[in-house]
Amino acid sequence: MFKSLRDKLGSFFKKKEEVEEPAPKKNPTSKSKKKEKSKKTEKETQEISEEYVPEPQEEISEEEFAEKYTEETPAETESLTESLKEELKEAEKEIEEKPSFFSKIIKKLSSSELSQEDFDEIFPDLEITLLENNVALEVVNKIRESLAKDLVGISIKKSEIKNTLLESLKSAILSVLIEPPDLIKQIQKSLEPYVILFFGINGSGKTTSIAKLANYLQKHNISCVLAAGDTFRAASIEQLEKHASKLKVPIVKQTYGSDPAAVAFDAIKYAKKNKIQAVLIDTAGRMYTKANLLKEMEKIIRVSKPNLKLFVGESITGNDATSQAKTFSESAGIDGIILTKADIDEKAGAILSVSYVTNKPIYFLGTGQSYDSFQPFKKSLVLKNLGL
Repeated sequence: MFKSLRDKLGSFFKKKEEVEEPAPKKNPTSKSKKKEKSKKTEKETQEISEEYVPEPQEEISEEEFAEKYTEETPAETESLTESLKEELKEAEKEIEEKPSFFSKIIKKLSSSELSQEDFDEIFPDLEITLLENNVALEVVNKIRESLAKDLVGISIKKSEIKNTLLESLKSAILSVLIEPPDLIKQIQKSLEPYVILFFGINGSGKTTSIAKLANYLQKHNISCVLAAGDTFRAASIEQLEKHASKLKVPIVKQTYGSDPAAVAFDAIKYAKKNKIQAVLIDTAGRMYTKANLLKEMEKIIRVSKPNLKLFVGESITGNDATSQAKTFSESAGIDGIILTKADIDEKAGAILSVSYVTNKPIYFLGTGQSYDSFQPFKKSLVLKNLGL
């Protein structure tokens, strides 16, 4: 609408300037050779002027012109809006009509049994969707295998096709997830302080996850002590101290540069002396590609003899979180996983992949900033979040 008005204004003033442009003045110093030609030109101009006299142009300002043509604007706007609506309807219709993985299977099953060739032809649609949502290739292949086992060569009644497909997909997803044991019961059964060691790269939310777990244990009447084993990163000890103060739990610490294994040893000793049930040991964040940093974990493990080694990773990093967990599992022999920022992970690929690739369970999902934003992992929860 506004572009049309600007174009009209531009063409109007351009025309006006062309009409009002003054005629060029004669050059009195012209050479004698040009005088005859000049007189001839003047005569021709006079003859043309007598035949054609331009009509006087009406003086009008930009504001007056815009006001004069505003009557056309609503109609133009309404026409444009209707046109956009029609285009949007066509686009939505095209999306709706585009055959999905499930609609293709339903079409095949509506006429006959689904053959292996039919399945191989239509599965790539679902495969692409899974890969685009950060699902590891190993997991995609597992889901493919599970779905094919449930669907290929099976006779299904037309009225049961949709439910059969949904149940097959649920079964395929559940087959790649590992549900963790009950941590509370494990701690309660332990005769010695239950030691939990935390690993992860810098910035993954490891220290905050320790505080959240301490809060979770307190709510289940389990006492705990925090061990400030990250003696390398600046302000790491103070950060853990702040959490300990808010949660009113004891903390064992040393100075920066101290041996992390010594901090872990002192924390376990403190727990035994004060009959504390759980020891939560923080460690320095380390890149999973640095072999020398991963070797430092060996001493901490050897000294603390943890009951549980947890890897902490960010759910939103997708395949990178899966690679990190796999490397830490191979280097430190992790027992389980905590995934942070699961509440803002729209793709959820890491949740489906990390457990299957490491063959270790996910224990908790971080779902927010507060201490209570910490959910024990359940397979049913994943299905619910996926709308299944």
